[in-house]
Amino acid sequence: MGIDAGGTYTDSVIIRDSDGKVMDSNKALTTYPDLLEGIRNSIDGLDEKYLKNVKMVSVSTTLATNTILEKNGYPVGLILVGNYEIPERADVEFYTVIKGGHDHHGAELVSLDMEAVEAFVSKIKDKVSAFAVSSYFSIRNPAHELAVKSRIQELTGMPVVCGHELSLDLGAYERGITAYLNAQLIPVANRFILSIREEISRRGMSSRLLMLKCDGSVVGINEALEKPIESIFSGPAASLIGASHLSGLETCAVIDVGGTSTDVSMLENGLPELCTDGAVVGGWQTKVKAIRMETSAMGGDSHVWVRNMKLNIGPRRVIPLCVAAVKYPGFLEVLRKGRIPGTMHLDENVQPTKFFVRTGVAPSNLGKFETELFDRIGDFPVSLNDIFWETQKTISPGLLDSLIRKRLIQAIGFTPTDALHVLEEYTAWDQEASRIGAKLLERYTQTDNIELCKQIKQNVARNMALNLVSFIQKDVPSPEIEKILLSNRFTQFRMKIPVVLIGGPVVAYTRELKQILDADIIIPDHAEVGNAVGAVVGKGIKRIEILIKNAYSKDKKRLVLLFSPQGREIFGSYPEALEYAETLGRKLIMEYMTEAGLDKEQVQIEVNKKDISLSEAGPIPIETKLVFVGVGMPKI
Repeated sequence: MGIDAGGTYTDSVIIRDSDGKVMDSNKALTTYPDLLEGIRNSIDGLDEKYLKNVKMVSVSTTLATNTILEKNGYPVGLILVGNYEIPERADVEFYTVIKGGHDHHGAELVSLDMEAVEAFVSKIKDKVSAFAVSSYFSIRNPAHELAVKSRIQELTGMPVVCGHELSLDLGAYERGITAYLNAQLIPVANRFILSIREEISRRGMSSRLLMLKCDGSVVGINEALEKPIESIFSGPAASLIGASHLSGLETCAVIDVGGTSTDVSMLENGLPELCTDGAVVGGWQTKVKAIRMETSAMGGDSHVWVRNMKLNIGPRRVIPLCVAAVKYPGFLEVLRKGRIPGTMHLDENVQPTKFFVRTGVAPSNLGKFETELFDRIGDFPVSLNDIFWETQKTISPGLLDSLIRKRLIQAIGFTPTDALHVLEEYTAWDQEASRIGAKLLERYTQTDNIELCKQIKQNVARNMALNLVSFIQKDVPSPEIEKILLSNRFTQFRMKIPVVLIGGPVVAYTRELKQILDADIIIPDHAEVGNAVGAVVGKGIKRIEILIKNAYSKDKKRLVLLFSPQGREIFGSYPEALEYAETLGRKLIMEYMTEAGLDKEQVQIEVNKKDISLSEAGPIPIETKLVFVGVGMPKI
């Protein structure tokens, strides 16, 4: 069983392991802040006869991404060892920089100041739930990180995350931030995984649990608990892997139209392209290896609003009118008879189709004006226009944003999903609510409501094409690509690889997309639950990098240094180091696959070897980099 808890919908799917066939699937609305309720609702829609035979459950979730974006992570103490330059706007509450660190050969530069570590830990241990530590050139020698970790655990018993455990890339500060964010997420991941385990057990299922990473691979639950940061952006990764499985293609571009965003990525020979510099999330530059993607805040549930007769789509997500009419009985009449705002008062939050409702989350630490506004918004949708007529007070947009960000209220509005309901191309919810909304917007655009919905649909398709071409032509500025797309009178982009569409009603956009792109556009069966499919068919992928460098000791003796995830080792000769590296790389891959519960009999390992040589240095390279890539399948 695969589960994908996305920004709008939570999908679940059951796949037969013998041939990969989708046996059953279901969609349910994602629930905030507790994702478990939405997961439970999604599983409830699956056939009971299949559930009892499920042997493996794999999950893709937005939990880590949302926690970082909403700044809801647990407090962490960050210790940076070495000579660091800290950005002025570093939003880290508890941190210190202490003496220590190594050089690029792994030799100690400065002795570790353990007294400073002890003083910092003693000062903040009652204010944090975990610690993170990053040492200068720990990728060459992690001794100082490991010493700090050991001492903190002796003093506090708290979790400690080291930078070298998450990345072996250069960039000590970025490794530190990656460790810091990971430590914030550990309690969140623990609670989520425990609740999933309890749900599986409650249903009488004896299933192994796996999690999808942001590079499209699956990991065992122990690693998922230790490294929850690696699940950021697992949604786009799931859509990529799911699209490949459902279409049977090893090389293809994928457009995933979700409720919140549209994501584009690509698979080549079965493997995704990864970000060279690591993923950026919530403004933080991390060293997490995520898939490279092009994303935009325009999805099926993006808010459609009007100002100065101009149509706008997004960037915010709202509950579609058609969904709200089903969720809140009586809302249809409110929509029909609601007060219409004046043209001059229109903005993103003041619309004839915009309403707000409580989420059910209990408020805490609200200011006076936040409390006043929250008290005016109840469990039934209300518009700002209604609140204004009751209070005769203008509402600050900042107050609304604050309540939405705290998940206390959510917005309802007209969306591309409503437009498809009006055009009768997707009718899963209440069509009448969508029709009323379109006619209300018609008054402010002087455009017939049917033409208005066609225009919305065209804009979404154009955005899909722009994202796709921007991804492929990554060195060409998006505005230049957009100019060409808009002036398509005698030109058309041609794609040399198939384009697979994944997401809810993506079939509705096929005709418009083909008018913009000359491409083989494929919508596979079960495209609407492609992310859940990707969560369960993901392979186990492990990359190990080992570096061999020729160097000289202080007394001018020649040394061969080997740097691996295990640390620094010294050898007397290059052939000896190379032989050891080739054995060690394969050993680490197989240990990982066994720990993750993958089938070690089916593991394939590829080795890429790159030498840097100087002619005057003779036949032995001055540096050799070995990259081992192991690919395995989950054991059922």
